[in-house]
Order: sequence, then C-alpha cells, then structure tokens
Amino acid sequence: MAMNLRLTEAETEALRRRAEQEGRSMQEVARAAISDYVTDRPARLREAIARVRTEDAELLARLAR
Repeated sequence: MAMNLRLTEAETEALRRRAEQEGRSMQEVARAAISDYVTDRPARLREAIARVRTEDAELLARLAR
C-alpha cells in the first residue's frame, strides 16, 4: 500500500542523515522505525534493560564510581 508521509524539514534531514550513516534508503529506515513502533520490540528491549539493571546492579554501581 502506498502512503504519503509529510515530514518537517528537520525530520527529513534527520532521516536523511540516519539513512546515510546506515547505508540504507530513507524509505528503509522509516519502514524499520514504523515496524519497531508497531511491534513489541520496544517492550522486549525495556525488559532486557531492566533485567540487566537488576542482575548486574553491583557491577553497574562499581562502574559508575
């Protein structure tokens, strides 16, 4: 399905920079971001971060000193 997406100049430039950094098209980067947003990947990432924070709390505290 085709879709028009209107971005601000700042959003377009940020998308362009990210696409160039990753060697991908702007469309690929935008589609990946949308996919991440509509799937449970962000929730899995938050859970993984919380698990590391809990399991490695002592090590993280030592590293923070």
